[in-house]
This record gives sequence, structure tokens and C-alpha cells, in this order.
Amino acid sequence: MLKYGTDKPDLRNPLLINDITNIFTRDDVKFDIFKKLVKSGSIVRCIVTKNTKDKPRSFFDNIDKWAKEQGASGLAYFTIEKNEKILGKGPVGKFFSEESLKEIMKICNAEVGDSIFLGCANKNELEKILSISRDKIAKDLNLINENQFAFCWITDYPMYEIDELSKKIKFSHNPFSMPKGDIDKLDFKNPLEIKAYQYDIVCNGIELSSGAIRNHLPNLMYKLFSLAGYNKDIVEEKFSGMINALSYGAPPHGGIAPGIDRIVMLLADEKNIREVTLFPMNQNAQDLMMKAPSNVENKQLKELGIKINTKKN
Repeated sequence: MLKYGTDKPDLRNPLLINDITNIFTRDDVKFDIFKKLVKSGSIVRCIVTKNTKDKPRSFFDNIDKWAKEQGASGLAYFTIEKNEKILGKGPVGKFFSEESLKEIMKICNAEVGDSIFLGCANKNELEKILSISRDKIAKDLNLINENQFAFCWITDYPMYEIDELSKKIKFSHNPFSMPKGDIDKLDFKNPLEIKAYQYDIVCNGIELSSGAIRNHLPNLMYKLFSLAGYNKDIVEEKFSGMINALSYGAPPHGGIAPGIDRIVMLLADEKNIREVTLFPMNQNAQDLMMKAPSNVENKQLKELGIKINTKKN
């Protein structure tokens, strides 16, 4: 089982992601660019690639270049080698002392001959770039078994997160889910610590099913929404149907919804869900085969009680 945002990676994974921020507080690390970013609040995480000491320079440079094309500042890298002592081979390897390299090896479960790709940014940016970088590196190293279906459950979703623009609390996923734990003991003063009772099943990186235990308690719903900036009046205005239904009493309930089209996509070994969808739409939400959407006759609009006001330029 994979827990959302876990800091304890599966050691069987050949491309581990580890947090090595504390390494850049050491005096014997001279990588000043990262050290300055860490002092300003950034974090450093790295990807370990096993036994890649014989890979050409172009392999590493291409990963760095690719990361920049994705909007990141790039991925620094070095390979762990041992002559008379442990050292880092690569553009930034010279900035690390032997003791700091040994500490990185210990944290990352790395060995001589392994390579380290490093990223430094705020948490959200770093998680995004390292996630897609791990996929990129795995494909380049041919580590992905295309003939295997690998399943995992995603649990322990955070109920809230910080909005990057407004810096305010917002729901991270489904706002109508129950929080985990004893309701009477929830720490509403620290909303980022509240976990949502949500669960997804993923296969080969594709979300197949998404589910949750629903919040069936109106008073609790008011409280949870208030933490995200919605007062009682707004909740009743926007979700009156749900609030009214639940006010008559509802038992605890939940479920999970499988995405049949996504399952078929995996079974058919297709990379795009449009290849298995009966009436696929393009990025403009148009079905080119059916020529939809098309103009609606006034008679149909009248039946539906819809009036279109067109502005004249």
C-alpha cells in the first residue's frame, strides 16, 4: 500500500526519491546555489539510479535538459565513485566532501556506481518535477516492465492544502468526504494535519477507481467548509440539495467508482484513453466524427426554457 506523500519509500524501488535538505546545512558542502535556496525555504530531494556509472555524459545531460524543458531549473547530478576515497563524479560532485557523500549514501541507500539526480525548489514544484523525472529516467533506463500490471491503493489523502497563489487553505480533493479518525478529537486548529477518508486504486500509474466515505453530518460539513473560507450561508446556497437531504438523517455511506474505459485502455495497451472511447472528443470538447456540438434549433431551446442572448459587435 502506498500512502499519499509518504516519507518512507519502498526500498525495492530502483528509483528512490529521498529528502537530503539537511545535507546542505553542512559546512563541508560547497554547493552554494542550493544552500542559498535552502536558507530561503526550499527543500532538496534526489533520485537514485542504480549502477549507472558507465552511462555516457549525454545520458545525464539529456535528463537535465529535459527537466528544464518541463519548466524546472534542471536536475543537478553526480555519480558516486571510489578511488582512494569516496568522491562525486560530475558537474556538481566536486562540491561535496567525502563525509557528506557518505551521508547521502546512507540516507539514499546508495552504493558506489550509483548516480544521484538532485532537485531544489519549494515542495509542490519539486514533487511535480521529480515525479515526472522518475518516469522519464525509468523509460530511458528501460526499467519499466511493459508486461506487468502493478496495482496499489492510494490512501491518507490530506483533506486540505495551501493554495499556491492565495496562500490560503483549500480542499485538496473531494470536499464532501469524511475526515479520518475520531470526529470529536479532530484538530481543527491544524487543518493541514487532517486526513480525508478517500481512497484510489492505481494500476501502472493510471487511476482506475476513485472512492471515499461520504460526509453525512451537516454540522461537520459546515465546520470543514469554514476552514476553507466558506461560511454557512455560502454552503447552504451552493449545496442546498445535499444539505437538505442529509438533514433528515443519513447512515454512514461511501463507495468507489471504477473507470471501465481506463481498464480497457490498459488491457488494450493503449497510451491514450481516446483510443478506447466510443465517441472521443478533442481538446476543444468536439466530437469530430459526430460533428458535435452543433447548433441547436430554437424549438429545442424553447422546450428547455433556454434563451440565447447574442451580443452585436
